[in-house]
Amino acid sequence: MSTFYEACRKRSGGYPLILVLLGVVYLLSSGTVAGQAPRSDYLPDALHQLNDSIEALVQRVSPSVVQIQVTGYGSTGDVDRGQTSTLIGRRLAVGSGVIVDPEGYIVTNAHVVNGAEKIEVIVPPRLSAAATLGADQDTQGKSYQAHIVGVAREIDLAVIKIEAHALSALSIRGSIAPARQGEMVFAFGSPEGLRNTVTMGVVSAIARQPDPDSPIVYVQTDTPINPGNSGGPLVDADGELVGINTFILSTSGGNQGLGFAIPAGVVASAYPQLLKYGHVHQPTIGALVQSITPELAAGLHLERDFGVIVTDISPDGPANTAGLRIQDVILSVDGSPTGSLPLFAHSLNLHKSGEHAKLEILRGSERVQLDILLQERLHKEDSFADLADPVKNLVRPLGILGMELNLDMARSLPDLRIPTGVIVAARTLGSRTGEVPLQTGDVIHGMNGTPITTLDGLREALAKQKPGDATALQIERYGQLIYVSFSR
Repeated sequence: MSTFYEACRKRSGGYPLILVLLGVVYLLSSGTVAGQAPRSDYLPDALHQLNDSIEALVQRVSPSVVQIQVTGYGSTGDVDRGQTSTLIGRRLAVGSGVIVDPEGYIVTNAHVVNGAEKIEVIVPPRLSAAATLGADQDTQGKSYQAHIVGVAREIDLAVIKIEAHALSALSIRGSIAPARQGEMVFAFGSPEGLRNTVTMGVVSAIARQPDPDSPIVYVQTDTPINPGNSGGPLVDADGELVGINTFILSTSGGNQGLGFAIPAGVVASAYPQLLKYGHVHQPTIGALVQSITPELAAGLHLERDFGVIVTDISPDGPANTAGLRIQDVILSVDGSPTGSLPLFAHSLNLHKSGEHAKLEILRGSERVQLDILLQERLHKEDSFADLADPVKNLVRPLGILGMELNLDMARSLPDLRIPTGVIVAARTLGSRTGEVPLQTGDVIHGMNGTPITTLDGLREALAKQKPGDATALQIERYGQLIYVSFSR
C-alpha cells in the first residue's frame, strides 16, 4: 500500500485528496489496528438517533392517514399524473386523506372525491412499536362509509366525514410557519393502492406555480409521490401537516422527484369554512386588479412592466378606506412578492376574513405601506340559504332545505346544465347526511327514474317510499350528472 502512495506522490508532487480518502476507507475496512476500537463502538450515534426519530414519527403519523376508495362517475384521465380527459365514465378511484379531527373529519383533494357515489375510508390501526408481520394485531384497519362535508374545487380541497370517534388526528401547520426550502419532509399515503406507505425527501421550493394562469401556489418536494398519494399528508419532522399531496409532474407516469402539495396555510384557512359553509369564502380587499403587460406599462408610464396593478376600487370597501388608489402597483403582501395575479390571489387566500394584510405599493416611484382589512366574498350559494324558509323549504326525509329553481336562480349558476329541479340550499342540523350524501348546491333532477321539478313533487315521491326502500336521486353537481343512493 505504501509503495502505491509513494508512486502517486512522486508523479503528482503530493498526496491527492482522493488518495487520502482511499486510505481512510482502507483503514476502516481492514479490521482493527493497534489502539483502534471495534467498529460497533465508534459508529456515529447520530445515525441511530435519526433512525429512531424517523421510526417514532412514522408510528405517530400513520394512524392519521387513511385510504379513500371512491366509486362513481368521473374523468377517466389520471389526475395524479397531471393528465386530464374529456371521457367521463364509471370509475373506482383510490386516493389518500388525513384525519384532522378525532371526531372523523378528513381532509383530501377535491379531485379524489369528484363524482363520488360511494366513499369508503379505511382507517389504519394504532400499531405498537413492537408490531411485526405475523404478530397478533389488526393490520388491515377498519372500513367506514364517508359523506362529503364540503368541497373547494378552485383550490382542490375537500372535507369528508366518517362516523367514528377518538381517532388519531394531525395538527395543521398554519401560515405563520410556512414550509422552508431544504426542510426534511415525509409523504404518507397509498401510492398505487399500497396502504400505509411513507417516503422521505426535502422541500424543493416553497411557492411553486406550475400553471401561470392558476391562483394555486404549491409546495414542491422531491419526496417520492406516485398515483394514489393524492390527498395524503406531507408532514415535517414534528409530524405536523405541511401540505396535502396533490399531483406530480412526470413523463413516465411515476415519480421523478417533482411532487406538489397544497400548502398547510391554505388548508388551515379553508378547513373551517368547508365545515361551516360546505365551500370556501375567498377573502377580498374590495379592489379589482389585473396583470401588468409591457404594453400597459409603456402606456401608463409605470416603473415596472410586470406584476399586478389596481384597476378599480369599491367605494365602500376596505381598500378604499386604507388609501389604495387606482394605478397602484402591488409589490408584496405580508412581505411575499406578488409578481403575478395568481401569486397575489394566493397571498390573500392565506388569510381569513376579518384579518389584516400588509401591502407594499408602488405609487409612481414612491413605495407606500398599507394595512388593509380583508372582507368575506360571499359565495353565490349563500344567497339561496338566506332565501330559504326553515319551515316551508324543509325536506325532512333528506335533512335539507330545498328550493325550486327559477330562471333567475338558474342564470346565477353558470355551470348548470338543466335549469329545472330542486337545489339544496342548506343542510339541517341533525340531518342524516351520513346516509343521504347530498351537499349544498346539489340540484335534484330525478328520483328513482321520475323527473323532479318542484318541492311538492320531491316530497310526494319521498312519501311513497317505505322503510328499507332504496332511493336513487339523480343530481347535478359541478356540472356533472350523477346518482346518489341510500335506503330509508
